[in-house]
Amino acid sequence: MNARQNSSAFQADLLLLLVTIVASTGWIFSREAVAGLPPLTFMALRFGGASLILGALSYPSLKKLTAKQWRAASQVGGLFGISMIFWVLGLKLTSHVGIGAFLTSLGLLLVPLISRLFGERPGPYVYFALPFAMAGLACLSLDGDFHIGIPELCFLTSALIMSLMFVLNSRAATHISAMPLTAIQLFWTGIITGLCAVFFEPPAFQQPAAIWGWFAASLFIATCLRFVWQTHAMGKTLPSHSAIIMILEPVWAAVLATLWLGERMSGLQLAGCGLIFTAMLVNRWPALQQSIKGALKRRHAAS
Repeated sequence: MNARQNSSAFQADLLLLLVTIVASTGWIFSREAVAGLPPLTFMALRFGGASLILGALSYPSLKKLTAKQWRAASQVGGLFGISMIFWVLGLKLTSHVGIGAFLTSLGLLLVPLISRLFGERPGPYVYFALPFAMAGLACLSLDGDFHIGIPELCFLTSALIMSLMFVLNSRAATHISAMPLTAIQLFWTGIITGLCAVFFEPPAFQQPAAIWGWFAASLFIATCLRFVWQTHAMGKTLPSHSAIIMILEPVWAAVLATLWLGERMSGLQLAGCGLIFTAMLVNRWPALQQSIKGALKRRHAAS
């Protein structure tokens, strides 16, 4: 990888780091919104609304997409929609957002393995990072009364589907611009969750203004902004690298759940956050080494 490619990948990593922070706010926004909105209806309105906004902004680019590009984007959107059904049901039923974030992020640990099925050859540092990430995730959210129930099964199913979606999304992002790709994905997610809402949920739209405020935050911040940035960054780095960085999402989600929802974060969970940061450093160690060497050379030259 030359210096220009290395710089582009590093910028993508920084953007994905920012994405994990924005994504973590989505857990809080969504949890507050589904306290008053039926979960599937909420997801349909959230993703359907976001697809209309992004579709309007990227309409010229959408018209230029080929049939092959539409199929690739629609495949990712279909998987994402199914994954989101299980995710929001788990979120509605769970009593511990931190554990939900942990279980959902388990899918990211499968990404390097699934990537091999599509021809990617992750470097050794990706596999060195996985044990740290697994241990960190376990410490982060399993330091309590943990058992497998319906919410946990929903999160696990969502994670499994998400891992495949993550790989296909990275591949699609290399030849489709971020805005139209995201608009198509969110459109299909809105359609799938909307159809399920029609069949399984009674209409209910008499919520107080505060609920619609949380919905607006989910729509504009945790959906439009988050997924455009995420799709753009994923097109500039390998899925296995993206997956390790995205594992930071449950760290921020656990912190926000502690601050906003009053969930307890123990010493073991704090250690888990440290292990996840360690996984990130191990994963990007060659790039970090090169950056440190470059900085030392520039400092030596200046002196």
